[in-house]
Amino acid sequence: MIARLIAVLTACCIALTAQAEPLRLAVTTSFQNSGLSDVLLPEIAADTGLDVQLLVVGTGQAIRLGEAGDVDAILVHARAAEEAFVAQGYATHRREIMFNDFVILGPTDDPAHVKSASTAAEALSSIAEAQALFASRGDDSGTHKRELALWEQANITPMQSWYRALGSGMGATLNTAVAMQAYTLSDRASWLNFGNKDGLAIQFSGDDALQNQYAYLPINPARHGHVNHSGARALEDWLVSPKGQALIGTYEIAGETLFTPNAKDR
Repeated sequence: MIARLIAVLTACCIALTAQAEPLRLAVTTSFQNSGLSDVLLPEIAADTGLDVQLLVVGTGQAIRLGEAGDVDAILVHARAAEEAFVAQGYATHRREIMFNDFVILGPTDDPAHVKSASTAAEALSSIAEAQALFASRGDDSGTHKRELALWEQANITPMQSWYRALGSGMGATLNTAVAMQAYTLSDRASWLNFGNKDGLAIQFSGDDALQNQYAYLPINPARHGHVNHSGARALEDWLVSPKGQALIGTYEIAGETLFTPNAKDR
């Protein structure tokens, strides 16, 4: 009886030891809001055994978590910040995974006549000229960084009473924009997966300046020796695999494909 108990306990210890170490992945709120993670995570667990634990934050915060070694990898969308992150030695490399696009949302009656703009910068110029309410995430996220770059392209410093920097994630910003009937910038996936669309609609899209590229960056074990680097590389291999890319490319909401997979060899 005792020998059998010892054998059972030994088997349990071996099983626990064999369990995959959790993989801490910082992802953007826009990625989470899209619903894609709900599709990918069960398949990742089944195929790799990885227990991927998401920390859902803005791109700026994801990068800070990576710098501190509090996560094993990050999935973000702000190329300049990503390249600086690699150059400073915090990540071993940057790997493009997929892209979607940003859209400019606004009240259905489009008081700033954004719909008639030919570029994103022109659309923002129309909003500024009309002094129409604009809800900015204001949170150092990838979406916020892109919005600021677009204002810069338009040669506008939007720090007037009509510009509201909220310091909030994508979902909360969309809710505020609906409540205020304000213009805002969102990734298309988050908007399509958002339930509270009352009085707001896509008013401008399609400019190349609105392409939204996501990249995966494993944290450098030479900088933080405790990170699960083997798990981070296994997750990367899955994301760029034919199955991972196919699942990303076939994810839809209301019949609309949201992401274009574009992983390339490093």
